[in-house]
Amino acid sequence: MDTLTLFGIALALAMDAFAVALATGLALPLMTGRHLFRLGFHFGLFQALMPVLGWLAGITIQKWIADYDHWLAFALLVFVGGKMIHEAFTDNDDEKKDRDPTRGWSLVMLSVATSIDALAVGLTLAMLNVSVWVPSAVIGLVAGLLTVSGMLLGRRINSSWGKRVEVFGGLTLCVIGLKILLEHTLWVS
Repeated sequence: MDTLTLFGIALALAMDAFAVALATGLALPLMTGRHLFRLGFHFGLFQALMPVLGWLAGITIQKWIADYDHWLAFALLVFVGGKMIHEAFTDNDDEKKDRDPTRGWSLVMLSVATSIDALAVGLTLAMLNVSVWVPSAVIGLVAGLLTVSGMLLGRRINSSWGKRVEVFGGLTLCVIGLKILLEHTLWVS
């Protein structure tokens, strides 16, 4: 696999992570280096591990995952996005300060939802008899860097748009989930 193709794949896979990171940056009342590290590290790690899992599974598991991976990504993103929208309208400021999508189950769900497509890339690499190790590392690094960039951009937008921008972040996650679902159900035969 040539370098340009590899970076193109890595960028394409990282777009969902970037958009979710942007929404997360919009939602966080206060962003620290810890938030940036946690989301960037986990999104990068999951993006790097999913191609390896797909590659290891090969053709055997492809038929089982292909039928519902888009539904899983859709459900996870709509759940987290819906939760963000709901919480944007709650008036408890102390509770809002404690909410952190870069921790706990929200972090795991977002990491899985943004990296499911990378599993399919790993399956494809296995079918093409291409080693997965270098592509996996590049995919993970690009996803981690774009995640941090997305969070920083989201924080910058949030500081100029105000608190209700959290609704926009939640809607963004729902739209990403819908996009994934539509790509797999309407445009794929």
